[in-house]
Amino acid sequence: MNERLFGIHGAALTLRSQRMGVIASNIANAATPGYKARDIDFNAALDARLAQARGGMPAAGGDARMLYRAPTMPSLDGNTVELAREQVAFAENAVAYSATLSFVQGKVNTITRALKGE
Repeated sequence: MNERLFGIHGAALTLRSQRMGVIASNIANAATPGYKARDIDFNAALDARLAQARGGMPAAGGDARMLYRAPTMPSLDGNTVELAREQVAFAENAVAYSATLSFVQGKVNTITRALKGE
């Protein structure tokens, strides 16, 4: 029902929310020695989630493809978090989340107006 009603946007909201949490964790651990920055491969995770929703086999390792980020400038303590890079990723993900949420809200408003007979 969710996929028929909202298309890929329901799954996209869930994955963007998960990615926001991963990036926030990276930012929170920017000073933790040995911490390895992670991210979610959004496109691969969304493809896997949609394939599973359509009755396909779930991909190995679940649908949230967790990856470790390769640092451009590794630190001496083994931490791979690059704060500027994480902040950019967080902002981009937040904008995409907001756009997807606006689309879903528009769809819900349209359905609500149709049910009211407007």
